[in-house]
Amino acid sequence: MLSLDKVYNAAYALRGVARKTDLIAAPNLVEGMDLHLKTENLQVTGSFKIRGAYYKINRLSKDELSRGIIACSAGNHAQGVALAATRLGVKSVVCMPDGAPIMKVENTRRLGAEVRLVKGTYDDAHDEAVRLQEETGATFIHPYDDEDVIAGQGTIGLEILDQLDGVDAVVVPVGGGGLISGVALAIKSLRPQCKVYGVQAEGASAFADAFHQDKWAASDSAVTFADGIQVKVPGTLNFEMVEKYVDDIVTVSDDEIAAAILALMERQKLVAEGAGATPVAACMFGHLPVEGKRVVCVISGGNIDVNILSRVINRGLAMSGRKVTLSLKLTDKPGQLEQVSHIIAELGANVVSVDYDLTDPDLPISSCILRVGMETRDNKQIKEIRQHLQDAGFSLAN
Repeated sequence: MLSLDKVYNAAYALRGVARKTDLIAAPNLVEGMDLHLKTENLQVTGSFKIRGAYYKINRLSKDELSRGIIACSAGNHAQGVALAATRLGVKSVVCMPDGAPIMKVENTRRLGAEVRLVKGTYDDAHDEAVRLQEETGATFIHPYDDEDVIAGQGTIGLEILDQLDGVDAVVVPVGGGGLISGVALAIKSLRPQCKVYGVQAEGASAFADAFHQDKWAASDSAVTFADGIQVKVPGTLNFEMVEKYVDDIVTVSDDEIAAAILALMERQKLVAEGAGATPVAACMFGHLPVEGKRVVCVISGGNIDVNILSRVINRGLAMSGRKVTLSLKLTDKPGQLEQVSHIIAELGANVVSVDYDLTDPDLPISSCILRVGMETRDNKQIKEIRQHLQDAGFSLAN
């Protein structure tokens, strides 16, 4: 079994390669706890993955290096492998799912790797990488199910305990399990009373399901915009370590992840990708027993595609009650819009869009649907607006 000594060895090897990222207080992010953020989104390549990838490749023999490197990744491990291999003068090939964010694909190429896009998910890219490895004899660098990779990721746990005294809980994103395996090993070895929690997306919950069933198992699907943890197959070594060291794994919805990304941007001025925001989402929406505790959330990466960021922000605004569209069934007569607008204005919301729909076949010919888009403060204000509209005799369709 992997030892703490190896994690310390990895920390030594990573000096001058990986940053010791800041651990920052986030007092305004989630009420009721002493929350801190381990900002791996500010790491070299924008993700923690450089730690495990570099340590693994740095330990290969000359013969293994001479055959070249092959890897599979949804994007962050790809960049870590590309940077490490290029620094060590080794050719690298990375298989990535064809739906991987363009930014991650282009950054991987820019860092020196040959990218091969594979139709499907991360797991399809993994199968293609294994096939190529058998065909070419190149050395395969697994993104999570590997002792050296896990040891590299475990250096985050060492840094957390060095940077903050009295940590009660550390919350970590979970995909295949490499990050949480290493962090949990380091934390539990040095501060066994500290809780370690994992977080997955509801649509890609293979590890959480296996953990709660106390039996390793793969999943048939993995559907989430958090591509960094969109994994169907938990690592076998990772599962053993998680069973030994991790206290619980919970899931969060994509809407909750979007709200966490928005909160990190607005309140902490940090950009996190979907996977990186999952620990904050778990704390924000009460999925973990951490009230009143000193908590560290590992923000594992910040490589979010700008093309999806605007959609994520809109979903986050809706989830947090900052943006809403209400549909009202109206009799089509003068003065209706003025009355609705007056109620909304008096309650302090801002109307940003108005749309009339006269084509609904389920409505009387003399009626219409009025859709009003608003900027609001929170869900409490939305509830208040709905109630006042109903009290004024308006019928809400949603």
